[in-house]
Amino acid sequence: MTIENLSIILVSPQGPLNIGSVCRAMMNFGFSELRLVAPCTNYASLQARKMALSSLPILEKAGIFNDLASALFDIQVAFGTTRRFGKYRKNFYTPTGAGKKITQQYSDSKCALVLGPEDTGLQTADLELCQHFITIPTHESYPSMNLSHALAVLLYETAMAADLGKFRDPAPKKLATGDEIEHMYGHMRQTLLDIDYLDKQNPDHLLRTFRRIFGETGLTSRDVRIIEGLMSRIDWTEDQRRKKIEK
Repeated sequence: MTIENLSIILVSPQGPLNIGSVCRAMMNFGFSELRLVAPCTNYASLQARKMALSSLPILEKAGIFNDLASALFDIQVAFGTTRRFGKYRKNFYTPTGAGKKITQQYSDSKCALVLGPEDTGLQTADLELCQHFITIPTHESYPSMNLSHALAVLLYETAMAADLGKFRDPAPKKLATGDEIEHMYGHMRQTLLDIDYLDKQNPDHLLRTFRRIFGETGLTSRDVRIIEGLMSRIDWTEDQRRKKIEK
């Protein structure tokens, strides 16, 4: 999918601060198409503009509509957000599932995320205009989410699924070879014996712990060189200490 394929529709948003925050959340994840249905009269007030900051162009270009049906005039697939579990709305997507649905199955379709008023959420008549429903699992002690926070969760999952923000895992690091690793452990073994850190009767007992720690981490050649450098520094320090004692 492309960024232009997804619109954000707010139905009867009540506070200019939340509208400004929504614009910021949209810009955070690269989305720009905002539509407002019957917004509060001060939706573009100084409060909203201050909250929007650099995302102000999103607010200034927002489409204004009288009802949701009008706002969906060119939308092919609408995802309504709700916590109301009516008998006709049994199949809910989580934000992760919705993100995958939007970016994979509907990658070439014009989609919309539809969010309702801060206090009541979307009404049944509005939900009936949506093809799919999303609910954000929250703790039962405080299930309600701030409008912009909820949208941020949805946009994050959508961006992750579409890789719009280049949210790729880092390239796997090239691990050190067996020869490098064993040379390092050999050096470490001798160094730690020389400073009486290891039990001379059973030096490998503690060394196995280092093997486990470094084995789980996965050492690169650079990591090995750094550790060997540390061992060499310890060797030098121990050599200087012994020379002073001999004097």
